[in-house]
Amino acid sequence: MYTSDSALRAFREARHTFIDGSRIDMGTLAASLGVDRTSLFRWVGNRDRLLSEVLWSLAVPTLDSAAASAAPTGAARIVDVLDRFTADLIRAPYFRAFLTREPARALRLLTTTESDVQSRFVARVTALIDDERQAGTFDPAPLTSEELARLLVRISESFTYADLISGETPDPARARATFEYVLRPTAVPAPVG
Repeated sequence: MYTSDSALRAFREARHTFIDGSRIDMGTLAASLGVDRTSLFRWVGNRDRLLSEVLWSLAVPTLDSAAASAAPTGAARIVDVLDRFTADLIRAPYFRAFLTREPARALRLLTTTESDVQSRFVARVTALIDDERQAGTFDPAPLTSEELARLLVRISESFTYADLISGETPDPARARATFEYVLRPTAVPAPVG
């Protein structure tokens, strides 16, 4: 995250632009701040870095909100957090606008192993799993917490970006069913009829 006053001002302006559903243009942003592009790049890095910081700044409160309203413990808590987070992303108009406007950049910034956003998301899910493991309410074995987190993040990505990846409509209900299936594979389904 940015620490200088100038960088924070640029970041806040970029974040506001993004939430409004508009494209972050570095030239326009520099002009709105009354500086040249060179100063802006020195403060915030390139456009991809700035976009990554904006995206993560929006993901954190979304994850925090999901955790605050999730089931109290165990696999149910992990499912709830991921379900609520994924559903919120699918429904966020500014996020959908970004995915529609810049699909290749969005996938690169959000889903690749080089992505700061993905690595931070994996770290948050790993911590969530570790919290439940340490409380004795969930065991990720035979996977490590990080391995399971990577799998769950990929599931979230598959459903959140389904329109970009496979041409399907993003579906939070199917995402939840998949999280439940992975985290409770021994659950016996209720009889039909």
